[in-house]
Amino acid sequence: MRIKPVEVATIILAGGKGKRLYPLTLHHAKPAVPYGGRYRLIDIPISNAINSNFCQIFILAQYLSAELEHHVSQSYYFDLFHPGYIDVLTPQENEKGERTWFRGTADAVRQNLPTLLKSPADYFLILSGDQIYNFDFQELIKQAKETHADLTIACMAVPRKEACRMGLLKLTSSLVVASFVEKPTQDKEFSLYCLDADPSHYLGSMGIYVFTRQALIDLLTEDLRNDFGYHLIQTALQTKKTYGYIYNGYWEDVGTIEAYYLANLSLALPRQKKLNTYDELNPIYTRPTFLPGPKIEATQITRSIICEGSTIAAQDIHDSVIGLRSHIQKGSSIQQSVIMGNHFYMPPSSPLYPIGIGEDCLIEKAIID
Repeated sequence: MRIKPVEVATIILAGGKGKRLYPLTLHHAKPAVPYGGRYRLIDIPISNAINSNFCQIFILAQYLSAELEHHVSQSYYFDLFHPGYIDVLTPQENEKGERTWFRGTADAVRQNLPTLLKSPADYFLILSGDQIYNFDFQELIKQAKETHADLTIACMAVPRKEACRMGLLKLTSSLVVASFVEKPTQDKEFSLYCLDADPSHYLGSMGIYVFTRQALIDLLTEDLRNDFGYHLIQTALQTKKTYGYIYNGYWEDVGTIEAYYLANLSLALPRQKKLNTYDELNPIYTRPTFLPGPKIEATQITRSIICEGSTIAAQDIHDSVIGLRSHIQKGSSIQQSVIMGNHFYMPPSSPLYPIGIGEDCLIEKAIID
């Protein structure tokens, strides 16, 4: 039994500054940062929702939102045969001309609750705008329905290095959340949440939540604090039926430069855990570019992705991702690097033409925006 599209509305939290991704977020909202040569990070949660047949989508944006709004408006179209919509919601001025910025994940949803409740959805699926995964949300919603859960938290086994930046759960044998702590810092907190089957791993929250309509309304109106992880989930454990859903696929939070860099390079390398971008039945959608195939001249290329519209005359490219409209001149060597590419071609009349990487450059382990 598949969940009907009208039953679920998706909320993507995309308003954070992305301080840990600085300087990549100097000119980009974090969810608008390019990924994999041709995508933006926001494309991942949107595509997973669409592939799960959930096409009522709200994006809550705030920091440098104009670029994000432009990308979404140019990338996603629905029609009579494929109904749906994507609304980008940003802080609005009140009748006094005052603008109240979102103060946290829960506050962002609370401020937009009147708009969100115009959807007839029975369930609200809340996602982050900076995570990478292939996830069939149908299975998550099915479990939420079968258990009659007010709140379901998607979680997965993670090592301690990753667990310190996540919420940790303890589940009963029936998947009820017995306890929860957000981003623990003390050893005694960690010892409470290690897995019995593997003491070196913990059950970490993926920041993916499913609320029933009434439970979301209740929690946001009864607990006026600002954050889901630190605040409202603790309240839900006391007042609501809260369950965990154990996910076993690929997932990566690219909130840091290191995680972002490795997640990009994994796309080009063999035998790596990575996002599957080669599934024609569940594609990763993005803005159509209508660019020609890359033009490559006498370049040795190994384990790399070269995106459309690029002109390459480099000496060699190894273990790298080369983005749209990249221009690399002769004699240059690119190794273990992420070249984001360009949003447009520089006109020949420009003194910067052609913008890109010049002759005889050696670039190793770099991210170039």
